[in-house]
Amino acid sequence: MSKVLGFTGIDDFFPGGSIYANPKEPSLLLSLGRHVDVYFPPQKRSRISAPLERSQINGPFLFGGEWFEAEKKLQTSIEDLPDECLFEIFRRLPGGQERSSCACVSKRWLWLLGYICKDEICSNKKTSYESDVNGEEADVEELGGGGYLSRDLEGKKANDVRLAAIAVGTASRGGLGKLSIRGDNSGCAVTNVGLKAVARGCPSLKALSLWSVTTIDDEGLIEIASGCPQLKKLDLCYCPTISDKALIAVAKNCPNLTELSIESCPRIGNEGLQAVGQFSTSLRSLSIKNCTCVGDQGIASLFSSASFSLTKVKLEALPISDLSLAVIGHYGKAVTDLAFKFLPNVSEKGFWLMGNGHGLQKLNSLSIASCQGVTDIGLDALGRGCPNLKHLYLCKSAFLSDYGLASFSKAALSLESLKLEECDRITQLGIFGVIFNCCAELKALALTSCFGIKDQNLVLPSVSPCQSLQSLSIRNCPGFGDATMALLGKLCPQLQYVELSKLEGVTDAGFLPVLLNSEAGLVKVNLSHCINLTDKVVSSIANKHGLTLEVLNLDGCKKVSDVSLMAIAENCPLIWDLDVSESAITDAGVTALAGGGMFHLQILSLSGCSLVSNKSLPALRNLGETLLGLNIRNCKAINGRTIGKLVERLWRCDILS
Repeated sequence: MSKVLGFTGIDDFFPGGSIYANPKEPSLLLSLGRHVDVYFPPQKRSRISAPLERSQINGPFLFGGEWFEAEKKLQTSIEDLPDECLFEIFRRLPGGQERSSCACVSKRWLWLLGYICKDEICSNKKTSYESDVNGEEADVEELGGGGYLSRDLEGKKANDVRLAAIAVGTASRGGLGKLSIRGDNSGCAVTNVGLKAVARGCPSLKALSLWSVTTIDDEGLIEIASGCPQLKKLDLCYCPTISDKALIAVAKNCPNLTELSIESCPRIGNEGLQAVGQFSTSLRSLSIKNCTCVGDQGIASLFSSASFSLTKVKLEALPISDLSLAVIGHYGKAVTDLAFKFLPNVSEKGFWLMGNGHGLQKLNSLSIASCQGVTDIGLDALGRGCPNLKHLYLCKSAFLSDYGLASFSKAALSLESLKLEECDRITQLGIFGVIFNCCAELKALALTSCFGIKDQNLVLPSVSPCQSLQSLSIRNCPGFGDATMALLGKLCPQLQYVELSKLEGVTDAGFLPVLLNSEAGLVKVNLSHCINLTDKVVSSIANKHGLTLEVLNLDGCKKVSDVSLMAIAENCPLIWDLDVSESAITDAGVTALAGGGMFHLQILSLSGCSLVSNKSLPALRNLGETLLGLNIRNCKAINGRTIGKLVERLWRCDILS
């Protein structure tokens, strides 16, 4: 052995044999030459950092198959690295484009990139010179605080992989600002995993909507609350697995929350609303619908918070009682818009208490639908307790009569618009009482399906006309006839917007006083399905108000013919929307309209005009120079060939056929 350890050159080797006593260990020998043996003692295999090049080995070496086996083992993939190593690599990528490219490699890489928080990304600090030359980084940082991007996912398109891709892809473009996820009957594949990727990759998220999503529970929303502290708007609809626990996390971690909407979430109740009242001091808008666990305790906690400043509130289909309305009337000092719908447990006492609470001094708009507690006494109290109320909408108030409406109008001197729908105890007397009492401010009056309004031989006192009323809408009130129409025409000389729909009792005799007494000039007139109005009325509108008229709807006026179109073509140069569907017009009327210089006409509807035929093709072509919409549905005298020519010629116009 001493000879082996002390050799000085080639001549020191014994040329005839092996240096080992037992030469039968071929696994320990590498044959490097004819007379050379090199010994590799058995030991733990060392890690090889890089493959050797063949040119680095000199001499006539013979490897057999062992070199190729080693080379094969050295061809490892980056996929063999553990997640921890890939995570460290990905968070050191120089920019968003590189991260997006890596996310396209595999789902594993996508999820790893999706779970990287913004504060975990290692950013290379540039010198001032580099920042001046390339201002891209500064722009990205500025956009990142804004969160301007919006993404809407619906049905099968909503899944965790897509959410992770959104989280990675939007990070370098200002960050995701709004996310909407809507499930449908085909199912929604979004789970807590997808929301976690959004929470970690989109800290600038400001608005989140979850509709009909049953696969997300408290865990996913809690991740959003923890990772997206800038959240301002949260909309939860038909989310049966989300409970108070998630809402509490949002209230505690998102101090900028300003809008909250909850609908059909059976596991959200008083405890969650109490947390919102305690922590969400920036909340301005609240909407709660069909949540069976929300009661008086939750509503009272919201409004009784000292630092609370709600301005818009909507409560629908909730098991709350008179107590909630009393609290709202006392503490709702900042409320400007208030809406109630279907509150079966609220009685007359609740509305009386709300009005007498004297806290709704800033209330501007009040909407009440399907609440049996709205009576004459309750409405009178609301009028006295809300002195700045300007807009009132009442629907399906079966116990409200003329007395309550008159009392309210005497107290609500700031009222600007009144809309009554399905209030069958309101009569002609109550309507004129409102006009008399609010004549200084009332601008809009709308009546829909009020079957109690019928013509009466009223003798009106000598009062000055209502100079403020500009908009009048009467729809589907079968008792409304010429007598009432004529009185309104005399009392309201400043009308500009008139809608009379499905009023069979109104004829030319009743509507002509409206035209004759109008001083301001009609701008928009809707006479749809007033089947007893004729060309006489339309010609009067065109002659007297043609220079101001912009919109005219004569849909279903079967006594309107070509005479009306000729008058419109001659006197109404500013009209841009004309509907003569299901009328008696013919090709002659369309031709007259085309020759009248209708330079502003953009929308024309001839639907159901059976007397308009292929002969109108040249006229429609001429009108098509300005048209953006043409409706010729159910015009049976116009064949497919003519329609094809119109589609080819009027390429700017949307044609319904």
